[in-house]
Amino acid sequence: MILSIGKCLPPHCLEQTEAASFAKKQFGQHFKDIERLLPVFQSAEIDTRYFAMPLEWYSSGPTFEEKNEKYITLAVEYAKKAVEECLQNPVYLKEAVSCEDVDAIFFVSTTGISTPSIEARLMNVLPFSLHTKRIPIWGLGCAGGAAGIARASDYCLAHPEQAVLVINVELCSLTFQHGDYSKSNLIGTALFADGTSSVLMIGEKSPIKKRSNMSSLPKVVATRSTLMKNSEDVMGWEVSNEGLHVVFSKSIPSIVASWLEPNVLQFLSSEKKTTEEINYFIAHPGGTKVLTAYEEALGFSRDMTSVSREVLRNYGNMSSVTVVYVLDQILQNGCKEEDIGLMAALGPGFCSELLLLKWEKGGA
Repeated sequence: MILSIGKCLPPHCLEQTEAASFAKKQFGQHFKDIERLLPVFQSAEIDTRYFAMPLEWYSSGPTFEEKNEKYITLAVEYAKKAVEECLQNPVYLKEAVSCEDVDAIFFVSTTGISTPSIEARLMNVLPFSLHTKRIPIWGLGCAGGAAGIARASDYCLAHPEQAVLVINVELCSLTFQHGDYSKSNLIGTALFADGTSSVLMIGEKSPIKKRSNMSSLPKVVATRSTLMKNSEDVMGWEVSNEGLHVVFSKSIPSIVASWLEPNVLQFLSSEKKTTEEINYFIAHPGGTKVLTAYEEALGFSRDMTSVSREVLRNYGNMSSVTVVYVLDQILQNGCKEEDIGLMAALGPGFCSELLLLKWEKGGA
C-alpha cells in the first residue's frame, strides 16, 4: 500500500527554447541539417526541465570521473530532501513517520555508479536504524520507478507489518556526452532531465497506516514484469572511456503498439479486468509518441494520459522518477475507494513493468 510521496528537483530550471539553443551550439557544426533536426525540441511538448548543474558546466566537457563524483554527492543531497518530504508530507500524513520506522530501503537509479550505494551513504546523514535492509536496484532505466514499487510491494507481502521506502534518483543530465554527435545524444538532449522521488509503502498490518491523511490509499494488487528477448539495442547505455552514451531506438512507439498491447491485455485478463474498468492510467511519459502509442494500442482517450503529458511538459523525462510524479499528481487530484489504476513503464532489456492498483480505505 502506498502511503506517502516526496519529491526533490535540482535548482537549475531550463526552458526548452534554451535547451534548443544549447543543442544548436553543441551539434550545429556536425549536422548539415541541424535546422531540420531542431524541431524535435518543440515536438517533444516539453516546456521546462530541471538540471543538477548550470548550462555552462555541460559545455565545458567534464570527464566521466567528474560527472560521477557530482552524481554521488548530489544523489545523496537530493535523496535526503525527497525522503524528508515523504516522511513528513502533510498532504499524505497527519503525523510524521520517523526514519527509524523504515525497515527497508529500495534505491533505484541508472544514471551514475556508486559503491557503497547511495542508500548506504544516505543512512549516514539521516537517522535510519543501522539494521535497515538495503536493496539497491541499478539498470532498469525508465522502468525503474514502476519496478521499484512492484518489488517493494513484494517485500511488503512477505513482511506485512513493515514499512519501506522506494527512492529514485536520476541525474540524466550528468550523462550528457560533450563529444557525442549521434542523433541519440541529440534526442536525449531534447527529452531527458533530472529529478528525485521517495515513496513510503507499508504492509497490510503496519501500524503506520493510521497516520494517513488520505481517505483512500492505492494498494498494489498485481504486478507483471516482461522481457523482450534479444532487444538490448532498443534502449540503454553504451559504456566508453567517456562515460555512459544513451541508446534510444526510434522503434519504441511501434513496440508499444505491437508488443505491449497483448502484454497489457493478458495481464488485465489474468486479474479479470478490462481496459474499460481502468480509472487511472499511470503511464511513464517516455515521450509524446510513446503516450500516443499507449492510447492507440489500449483504446484509451487522451484524457487518460493527460497527467502524464502534464508531467512531461513541466519536468521532461526524468527516467525512473517520472512515473512517481505522475502517481503523485493523480493522488493529489483525488481518488475514490474501489477505483482501479494501471501503472506502466518501459525500460532497457527491453522490458515492461505493469502494476494493477486498487484504492482502499485510508487512515483519514
